[in-house]
Amino acid sequence: MAKAPLTTAFANAILRSDPRRDTAAMDAARTALIDFLACTIAGAADRTTGVLANAVGASLPGDAILVGSDRKTDPLVAAIVNGYAGHVLDYDDVHASVRGHPTTVIIPALLSLSAQRRFSAEALIAAYVVGLEAMARLGLSLGSKHYENGFHATATLGPIGIAAAICHLTEASVEETAVALGIAATQSSGLRLQFGYDTKPYHAGMAARSGLLAARLAAAGFSGAPDFLDNSVGFYSAYAFGAERPELVTENWGSPWQIVTPGLTLKAYPCCTASHPVASLGIDLHKEGLGAERIESITFTYPPGADAALVVTKPTNGIEARFSPEYVFSAALIDGALRLDHFDDRPVEDRIMALASRASRRHDETAPRMSSDPATRFVVLDVTLEGGSAIRRRFDGLPGVTDPSEKFRDATAANPAFADIPDLVRSMRSEADLTRLLSLLNQNPV
Repeated sequence: MAKAPLTTAFANAILRSDPRRDTAAMDAARTALIDFLACTIAGAADRTTGVLANAVGASLPGDAILVGSDRKTDPLVAAIVNGYAGHVLDYDDVHASVRGHPTTVIIPALLSLSAQRRFSAEALIAAYVVGLEAMARLGLSLGSKHYENGFHATATLGPIGIAAAICHLTEASVEETAVALGIAATQSSGLRLQFGYDTKPYHAGMAARSGLLAARLAAAGFSGAPDFLDNSVGFYSAYAFGAERPELVTENWGSPWQIVTPGLTLKAYPCCTASHPVASLGIDLHKEGLGAERIESITFTYPPGADAALVVTKPTNGIEARFSPEYVFSAALIDGALRLDHFDDRPVEDRIMALASRASRRHDETAPRMSSDPATRFVVLDVTLEGGSAIRRRFDGLPGVTDPSEKFRDATAANPAFADIPDLVRSMRSEADLTRLLSLLNQNPV
């Protein structure tokens, strides 16, 4: 018997999945949803979220909610705005296999879909697990060159993950799913050169819209190539740069689920993930009483490729500073914590930049290139002090939080009406539960 085309095998894996049988996967998804909603409610109040909402037509009529607002709008518009709000603070989760942010693209699209069709909360959560699996499997199969050559995987893999989630949720046919995945893939775009600008979080919003639209078009009978993974001028040809391993897209699908192993990293700090190890090191040194005035120089040593996202060395404002390990370490060491106001759109403070200007980076070319394997991620910190003494520290892997409850409380402190959301997310199963969640989210944060 001839082997099925890879796109067909991918579609079959998506449709035949049943994460509801896996308690660990469903529990991890509920935790991720709480974390995402914390980021989105806080992000809804960001000035640039309002700018985007006005620009993309949030005044259009519709039944889809804008999270952290009492407004409703067209579902495609809501997907853009909610995706942006979830990512604008750079506080949302990341996944090593994706090398990007899956939840802030998948959940906004599913919330928009729920305004048009009725689903149970449990079915929506399961669809999210499947969508994340699809994104992660594609990320693994593409290899490292996709990201390193300039693509932002949140934006390029996001539409496909969403199409997978929606086709699973709506019980689409294999043929419809293959077309939806291809329509999503043809909308895959997003460049890392936008890191440090408002356009970076827009990648999440545009991915959410693209994936939702792809699934809509395929369901309506819109035609498209059914072989985006197999075609000689398909996804791998365009995006993998020869590093692809196509077999990884379906191999051991759901065994375990990617949301369980390697799992999501829920961010401890509101800045680029790659800067988090130096943030933790800075906070530790603050606790030990090291003062900035004693430091003559700072050197960060990364494995090759590990600081690819850290594109800023001399930020001028807090948004750019999210992508500067020099700033992140300095703020963490001086203040002993990293807050949202370290990374807003105001100019950076001279007291922080005075220390950041003494920092530099290097790469350990003898170390394995950073990949989706967490063992390849590390940073070595060398601090030279006045008088010639030195401090050396190393951080392996990524810091993170396992319980986003405190993060949620911080994000929603201005409105106690949001307080019931975490408990609801942890227990919700029915269509009525999902309707209640949407109602709780559809209110102003202040």
